[in-house]
Amino acid sequence: MGTTSRGAVDTSVGPERDHFDVLIVGAGISGIAAGVELQRQSPWAKFVMLDALESFGGTWRTNTYPGARCDSDMFTYSYSFKPWEGPPIAPREQITDYLGEVIAENDLAEHVRYNHKILNANWSDEKCCWEVTAQVPGGEVAVLTASFLMMCQGYYRHREGHMPKWNNMDAFEGRVVHAQCWPDDLDCADKRVIVVGSGATAATVLPALAEQAAHVVQLQRSPSYYMPRANDEPLATQLRQLDIPREWIHEIIRQQMLKDASELVGYCLDDPDGAKDDLLDGVRQALDGSLPDDFVPQYKPWHQRACIVPDGDFFEAIKKGTGSVVTGEIAEFARTGIKLKTGEEIAADIVVAATGFNVNALGDVAFTRNGDPVDMRKAITWRGVMFTDTPNFSWTIGHFRSGSFTVRSEFVATLVSRMINYMRDMGYGSVTPQLTEADKGMELHPFWDEPDFRPGYALRSHDVLPLRGPEQPWRHSQDYAADRSFLETLDFGQESLRFESQAHGEAKRVEA
Repeated sequence: MGTTSRGAVDTSVGPERDHFDVLIVGAGISGIAAGVELQRQSPWAKFVMLDALESFGGTWRTNTYPGARCDSDMFTYSYSFKPWEGPPIAPREQITDYLGEVIAENDLAEHVRYNHKILNANWSDEKCCWEVTAQVPGGEVAVLTASFLMMCQGYYRHREGHMPKWNNMDAFEGRVVHAQCWPDDLDCADKRVIVVGSGATAATVLPALAEQAAHVVQLQRSPSYYMPRANDEPLATQLRQLDIPREWIHEIIRQQMLKDASELVGYCLDDPDGAKDDLLDGVRQALDGSLPDDFVPQYKPWHQRACIVPDGDFFEAIKKGTGSVVTGEIAEFARTGIKLKTGEEIAADIVVAATGFNVNALGDVAFTRNGDPVDMRKAITWRGVMFTDTPNFSWTIGHFRSGSFTVRSEFVATLVSRMINYMRDMGYGSVTPQLTEADKGMELHPFWDEPDFRPGYALRSHDVLPLRGPEQPWRHSQDYAADRSFLETLDFGQESLRFESQAHGEAKRVEA
């Protein structure tokens, strides 16, 4: 079988029927982390990575809106094993270049098959493996089997964004687009643009479009918190001038950033009034001493992530007059713009919806067990990684509060590598989280039901994701320090896990 110019296996020759020890779904941040970790900790394991896109990168392949950049610092969003040497907040092009280097340096290309959209996955108790069917170019299907399935596809639908249903949209004579689905032919030069939203995407799109559009208005229902800061890291710059290995510098800055993020979150939760004053002081300085009501949020700090503004570009556009912010609720679309409930009308030629994303319930894959449908919404998470009644299955979901997505992706990759090594050493064919008798009566909550973490996508996801319990091991931690303390050192024999031998599901050992 040949390879493409991108290093992926050429699927045009027909369907495959291969068996793998591990099948990784997704070739983005978490899928690449899983591949590298399997090579390091489980060199015996034969694995493959499938991705529906034409190349690697996931989020950074699909998000092509102007100015697209990471809203986490790159010292923690990058991998622990591959030093980051660019700016703390990086554009998508630098991130995809970095990921390409990781793939090349770790010989991952031979393991990746692109243009493989997984349609269904069936766990067979008799065969003790997953049977995965994927659609490939030409309308054919590829059928693969795997002993362990790692879902590393992310947590939202890449091909669509969350689009509210506003009144009278058909009346608008201009163009409406969603930032997540940016069209190649959209020309904003000298146009009046409204960006609807107040999160990181809106704060990124506004200054990027303000360089070419006649004017850009950010229309928000309510204000968000912003953190303007210079896009450099003085300590990293200082250390790079010394004769210190780049790996050391990366780890030092990475740990410092993680510590700072954890302390900031703790400060916001413990002293929300003091944290709010400090955050608003930063905005006031960025606006040369003024603080309009459009920049004063009504919610407590860190109930949603604050928007990092590198080099203050968002505020620079506002001060130059090429951008502005309006707070109000949309009543309806009009022929030449948007009408607010106050009666005000904002003129526009283009409306950009920066209104978030739709959480994707495990890649929209149809899961079955022995041919019978599996409703993942009724499963209960174990450590935020595996689910009850679902053997040999993991889902990688990262940090959103006290650390970057990548940090937890590496934790999960390490955990799964250790687990399959343990199973191989002990002669087990399957592992499934199992509630103890005491756990069976516990109160259940939505996966992301956290009182101090309330972003819109989490609130919209309650009916599409698995459930969680009130405490470990039946919940997903949002705490970096806690994850680090147990995910890397778990004693599987002491966990609420059921291990079985490979012989037709015959129970060999039960731990609970």
